[in-house]
Amino acid sequence: MNASSRQARHTIRQRTRTQRAAARINRRGTGTLASHAIAAGLTPRQANSVASSLRKAATKLGIQGQTGTAYRKGRARTCTRYTRAQVAALAVTYRPRRADYKIAAARLALAA
Repeated sequence: MNASSRQARHTIRQRTRTQRAAARINRRGTGTLASHAIAAGLTPRQANSVASSLRKAATKLGIQGQTGTAYRKGRARTCTRYTRAQVAALAVTYRPRRADYKIAAARLALAA
């Protein structure tokens, strides 16, 4: 596989991941913090990092999401889902250092 094909597949994979996460949030009205971060354009690894910071902000602000169940590889786990407005409120208090995280925080704040 040549470099241009590899780059094209990578771009499509990123765009698909972002669009699926955004569609899931629009359909349900809520999503996990990692889902909101993925919809803002982050990779899953980066999204988990941002979600961890946003969880800390949620406890400081006293914002509680809806408790739900998420399934992965046949196993159930509990999760907390937040609305776009709640995530926007959390993103205002979130102060990232990295440039790509700053862009994602701005997108999260504007999503509501």
